[in-house]
Amino acid sequence: MNLLQRAARLVNTVVSPLARSGRLGPMTEIGYVGRRSGREVRLPVAFLPEGDGGVIRVELPDRKTWWRNFTGEGAPLWVRVAGAERPGHGVAVRDGRQVRVDVRFG
Repeated sequence: MNLLQRAARLVNTVVSPLARSGRLGPMTEIGYVGRRSGREVRLPVAFLPEGDGGVIRVELPDRKTWWRNFTGEGAPLWVRVAGAERPGHGVAVRDGRQVRVDVRFG
């Protein structure tokens, strides 16, 4: 694990409880099972509700790997909404340098 990944893990450890509390505006927590590792991952993200789902915008996507779990046909995930975990399906969409994960609740 490189220094940047360690720093991100530390930040996520601090920010996740705040995101779960709903005190960070659009920040919330998502969870998914890694394609390669098979481990459950939880991390804070900015989630923008939209219809029966929402959008997660990935900042600096070339420096992050988590969103790649949702490429192709996507993968299952859950999003904490109003204090409850809602199951859904996420699909990563890349448009030039920008990446978003489109979430549909199931």
